[in-house]
Amino acid sequence: MANRKHIIPLSRWRQLSQAVCLLLFLFLFSKTDYTGSDQLEYAVNIIFRFDPLIATAVMLAAKSVVLLLLPALILVALSLLLGRFFCGWACPLGTLIDLVHPLLKSHNPALDTRFPRLRYGILAFLLSAAFFGLPLVGYLDPFSLLVRGLTLAVEPAINHAATSFFTFTYQKAPALVNLVTEPLYDFLQATILPFSQKHYHLVYLSMAILATVFLLELNQRRFFCRNLCPLGALLGLLARFGLMNGAGGNDACGRCTTCRNICRMGAIDEQRHIDMAACTLCLECLDKCPRSTIIFNWKKPLTLQTGYSGSRRFFLGSLTAGALLPLFTNVRGLAKVTNQRLIRPPGALGEKEFLSLCVRCGECMKVCIGNTLQPVFLEAGIEGMFSPKVDSRLGYCEFNCTLCGQVCPTGAIRELQLTEKHTFKIGQAFFDKNRCLPYARGIPCMVCEEHCPTADKAIKFNETMATNDRGQQVQVKQPFVVAELCIGCGICEHKCPLPGAAAIRITNAGETRSPDKALPVASAGYG
Repeated sequence: MANRKHIIPLSRWRQLSQAVCLLLFLFLFSKTDYTGSDQLEYAVNIIFRFDPLIATAVMLAAKSVVLLLLPALILVALSLLLGRFFCGWACPLGTLIDLVHPLLKSHNPALDTRFPRLRYGILAFLLSAAFFGLPLVGYLDPFSLLVRGLTLAVEPAINHAATSFFTFTYQKAPALVNLVTEPLYDFLQATILPFSQKHYHLVYLSMAILATVFLLELNQRRFFCRNLCPLGALLGLLARFGLMNGAGGNDACGRCTTCRNICRMGAIDEQRHIDMAACTLCLECLDKCPRSTIIFNWKKPLTLQTGYSGSRRFFLGSLTAGALLPLFTNVRGLAKVTNQRLIRPPGALGEKEFLSLCVRCGECMKVCIGNTLQPVFLEAGIEGMFSPKVDSRLGYCEFNCTLCGQVCPTGAIRELQLTEKHTFKIGQAFFDKNRCLPYARGIPCMVCEEHCPTADKAIKFNETMATNDRGQQVQVKQPFVVAELCIGCGICEHKCPLPGAAAIRITNAGETRSPDKALPVASAGYG
């Protein structure tokens, strides 16, 4: 790209690309939802499959090639050809950061990147840790971070605000107002609002992490991209060895530092050399250079590529930390005894493989009809935070739904056919006879049995005599669970009418994915 004046500045084309990519991202995000069918209409998880950071970390963790993530090679090839263009032209998080920058920009901006080595250290640490058994890439991958924050915090809050507003206008406003607001609400429901109001754990934490990414703009423009983003570091390394080269100004520029002053990535040094590992090809320098000396081309480098400026010691230290930290995870109590209430979605792989592949994107939680999939905090250790679990008190696994397996971008939750889903056991229901009304108080109750979805009910009854609250002997039906029929969907726990803890609860005992948790059979014995 030679520097000549264009009718439409090149940076405008970049802004147009950013707008289109952001709208596409938001469209796919809104379509990650139940629409009345058990089949999704769009490849809503496609952005994760083009992410070379996720692909590399997941394959290192899994010690195998994950075919679902091979599309990431396309972005690798494009980065070798075009440099770190993705960060400037397509990344939805980068675009959102650019949008909020005018509101959060620093009054005393620093031209040089605050911590130029840090993103490489983070990248080395994440990949090393993944290889040695501690998958953490989902915490800082920009797509996971953005989708998770939008899913767990932003979208539910927007939907709640919209629903509250339109409910108020419907109940309190004059009919004339409703002639406008009701069609508007119908339109929003049909386009951008979710199918139902969702509630999640870790809302504030998810929101705080996402908000921090934007608030860092107060310190430096594109702070996250320049200092922290491991995907940006990986694409920068590819750009360093790629074909795209940028030639900046020279001594003839005199005291002019326009290009350096406007560079949002700090990619131009005091000698006006362009660091292609940092440059995102925003092309602002090309448009605004008063001497038109800046050039981007595919020729041999015209200036020295500064590339990775981190010391070897820092890089090796990051690799070593990633290799050593997993040693401690293997001697925790969790490594020996897992949390019995940690119930994974139907189709989830074995726990170790599941955590290796899960990138904490939150897609499965967003699409869950019953709102039962919730983010884990520390129940699965630090490596399991934000991975999905079933919370049967908050929701339940819909019997005729397979959407979570369809949206999982890495195959951590494999897609099940509906017939397989109907028999896929994610847990086992157990009665607490000290709380169950027919057992504890002789009060008739059969809510759990009424909602049990299996064709042959997993909850059955024994008719017996029991003592009620008045000390009278009454005949009641006392429920029990047939282990061979229960799949652990959790609707019994969810619908249990008792306040607080339910009288029937789900544990991960007997789950299909873990043969070591198989339930005892009647023909076997102990001792």
